[in-house]
Amino acid sequence: MFSLTSLWPSSSKTPLSDKQQAAAAAAKTQLAQAPIPVLWMIGKTQTGKSSIVRFLTKATAAEVGNGFQPKTKATNAFAFPSEAEPIIRFFDTRGLGEAHYDPATDISSISPNAHLVLVTTRLIDHAVSEVVNPLKAIRKAAQTRPVILVITCLHEAYPGDQQPQPDPFANPLELAQQPTDLGSHVQRQLADFSGLYDQVVCIDLTNPTEGFHQPDLGGDRLQQAIIDQLPAAYRHAVMQMTDVMQVLKDDTQRRAIPTILAHSSAAAAAAAVPWPWADMPVVIGLQTRLLYRIAEIYGQTLEVGTLMQLATSIGSQIVRRMALRELCKAIPLVGSAVNAALAFATTYALGLAACWYFSEIKKGHAPTANQLRDQWLNQMNAAQDIWTRYKQP
Repeated sequence: MFSLTSLWPSSSKTPLSDKQQAAAAAAKTQLAQAPIPVLWMIGKTQTGKSSIVRFLTKATAAEVGNGFQPKTKATNAFAFPSEAEPIIRFFDTRGLGEAHYDPATDISSISPNAHLVLVTTRLIDHAVSEVVNPLKAIRKAAQTRPVILVITCLHEAYPGDQQPQPDPFANPLELAQQPTDLGSHVQRQLADFSGLYDQVVCIDLTNPTEGFHQPDLGGDRLQQAIIDQLPAAYRHAVMQMTDVMQVLKDDTQRRAIPTILAHSSAAAAAAAVPWPWADMPVVIGLQTRLLYRIAEIYGQTLEVGTLMQLATSIGSQIVRRMALRELCKAIPLVGSAVNAALAFATTYALGLAACWYFSEIKKGHAPTANQLRDQWLNQMNAAQDIWTRYKQP
């Protein structure tokens, strides 16, 4: 029987055995192959693209600003929370409006991997040809890929005033038919981008210091539009991330949850293998790797004694549940669903239990084995609920 301690070294200085090397390689490969939604953002500068990334990921402005790295001459790439363990990727085309910008390079290198295009345009900016023309080529290159037109910076249409109530931007198609200034602006944007989008959303993501009653106006409807338009296999990553990160207790846990979700989703994907026991080394390798990553995030060193305590307290529970999961593979259709759900839940619960454990250690407490096991069992219930609510068929 595999165990957590048999698949990973007690410290970074300990040589890896052949089994540990195989498990590490399999875990890394599985993370790289997990379904990661890729959003391609197209729009002028200062149209709120970074604000959208911050809203979706709950990352800070500094994290987003430092995270974007050149992908092509005209496009930056950002993997959240990191390139090594992403749960969502963004491409930001910044070359629009430059005299020699040609979308062909981006279409060749980015388009094959992008699942959804977000086109950002300021509500009162009607000089949009530098966005429309490249978008036509991008749309033509993948006609079935959804495009969301995101109309931003709504407050610029009513300077000095609060956002109107009730929110007139909830239904932009209806607003465009109204004989008002706001309706006229929306109508012109829809006309300029006619035939180039599948859904339109109006948002106003502002800094809280600007004093608007709703600094994230329309953010939730943009998030829902993204979920609706993404291919089914990629939706749950966005739903899980945004739901879970809203209720985290501290900044360290907020940094840890994307890593937990990345490993949990990869474990679920690995568990879809139809052959009993074939995926267990990969799943346990992912779970062991996750323990080391959580320890790093909390500034702790995961020595063999600590790992043994975690393995003793939780490992037997995980192994029993995984054994049940493997037996379920003999049941067609239902078996694979149970299999993936349990792999996700056990990994997710393990990650949050480890967060609790290391936070207690940092406070000077010494959790007992029973307390740690209880934390894992409580998180198992939450993890199964998340999977049930958000996993798409």
